[in-house]
Amino acid sequence: MQDEPSFDGKAFVANLSSAPGVYRMIAASGDLLYVGKAGNLKKRVGSYFLKPSMQPRIAAMVAQIARMEITLTRTEAEALLLEAQLIKSLRPRYNILLRDDKSYPYIHLTPGDYPRLAFHRGARTGGGRYFGPYPSAISVRETLSLLQKLFRIRNCEDSYFKNRSRPCLQHQIGRCSAPCVDFIGADEYQASVRHAAMFLEGKSNALLDELIARMEEASAALDFERAALMRDRIAAVKKVQARHYVHGAGADMDILACAISQGIACVSVMFFRDGISLGSRDFFPRLALDADESDVLGSFLGQYYLERPVPAELVLSHTPVDAGLLGEALSAHAGHKVELKTSVRADRARFLDMAVTNAGAALSARLASRQTQLARFEALRDLLKLDEVPQRIECFDISHTMGEATVASCVVFGPEGPEKSHYRRFNITGITGGDDYAAMHQALERRYRRIQSGQGILPDILLIDGGLGQVRQALDVLATLGVEGVQVVGVAKGEARKSGHETLILGDTGRSLWPGPDSPASHLIQSVRDEAHRFAITGHRGRREKARETSSLEEVQGVGAKRRAALLRQFGGLAGVTRAGIEELMQVNGINRELAERIYAALHG
Repeated sequence: MQDEPSFDGKAFVANLSSAPGVYRMIAASGDLLYVGKAGNLKKRVGSYFLKPSMQPRIAAMVAQIARMEITLTRTEAEALLLEAQLIKSLRPRYNILLRDDKSYPYIHLTPGDYPRLAFHRGARTGGGRYFGPYPSAISVRETLSLLQKLFRIRNCEDSYFKNRSRPCLQHQIGRCSAPCVDFIGADEYQASVRHAAMFLEGKSNALLDELIARMEEASAALDFERAALMRDRIAAVKKVQARHYVHGAGADMDILACAISQGIACVSVMFFRDGISLGSRDFFPRLALDADESDVLGSFLGQYYLERPVPAELVLSHTPVDAGLLGEALSAHAGHKVELKTSVRADRARFLDMAVTNAGAALSARLASRQTQLARFEALRDLLKLDEVPQRIECFDISHTMGEATVASCVVFGPEGPEKSHYRRFNITGITGGDDYAAMHQALERRYRRIQSGQGILPDILLIDGGLGQVRQALDVLATLGVEGVQVVGVAKGEARKSGHETLILGDTGRSLWPGPDSPASHLIQSVRDEAHRFAITGHRGRREKARETSSLEEVQGVGAKRRAALLRQFGGLAGVTRAGIEELMQVNGINRELAERIYAALHG
């Protein structure tokens, strides 16, 4: 087959526009190599092909280019935002990439006459209002606990709220005003909700002014009980302010510091809103193209604040490239002026020093952890007498309850740790319940048939949670598929099932090894095996609960998927449906008396 012609960069540049825009470099395989932005596309893209010399890593990237794609924008600021969006969604190989960008937690204030305050993570499509994001789940739960004490807003699910006939424990301990049984009117409850929202928005002083005014009104009306309630609430809000207020942090701002060492970058972010510290969080973006701290912070800001509220001030340890342009783009995105500051004094300098210290400490811990992990991989290489340090380990485990809802898990580890984006679960079907050999055979065949067709990467070591029988299943599957070069190792439980006393069964020779509890290789195998076990159990429990929730209702004539979902949603699960009477079942859309009676009879024998 004739080789494809190499990419002619100079000819491509000759026809380029000088307008601002975004360029994408694509390899012959179709993989995206790099995304970049430019105020002048012709000049910027031309620098890759017209310069006589460049850094080795950039040269290696350019050598892989098979084609390029261009998107023109009206301004360079638009190009910067588009670049951040593409990097975030397409994850190019050579870009600085914010890998630790998990879904952040929010506080959700639901819509309705009696809203609830709840922890939320994921898409914000449920109506109502969302406050955040918060740096951690712990900070959200602490804030929710505080709000329940201050404003006594309910936190129960709607299905639970609608079916209460008497107050729950939350009311008895003073954390809910019990709107479920009309212990508080809708207007008064809405006032408490509004005060909670003001507190979450950082309007503590305005909240105090309003509470004081309401206390004085109640006192003038001789409603001393209500006045005392307002007085206690004022004291509680002031106490919270005093405990959480940080001197010198009156503005909404984030403090960001970057540190780089041994090919790893850390960005530490401290969050301040209305003078209150919301904590901090550390990120470890993937480095690319010999980037320095300024490059990392510039890329981080574009990706991190793309889908999050941007505070008025961003205090940075290093000045990003195109800082002015970045500030302009973030201001346009946020709808208010955003200032990027690097030369700061007084309290802001103190906060920045703290962030720099945090970044250095987090990076040191990460490097120590990485070195420990690498030492374990090297110990495993020596134990198995491999030529090189393994770069990819996969481990399979099976989970079921007496043959019910069998699930197989596959977890992946590399020298950097678990690679969770490569984890897979397999719902096992068509086998005799409890046949672990058949379950393992099916999971392995499904996994490696896909890899054989080019939809994945083969591991260097395949760990099987089990003994010789499971190992033979793995060898049989690999031989049938013609997969070679994979070291199969069975992990059989030791005496009394003690961790560290496992027996390793080598698939190529059938030999057994006992590395012992003190072996770093044994520690690595335990952690991989335990993660596979956890991942399998989680999947099995979810599948089992789903089957049990729907199986009883599936047997009722006239209850299809939509009505079943409506019932489970209305009553919060199968237990709630079982507790409901015929009249309550009839309140669900599409359920008449005849069908309600059939459902009730089916669930009650």
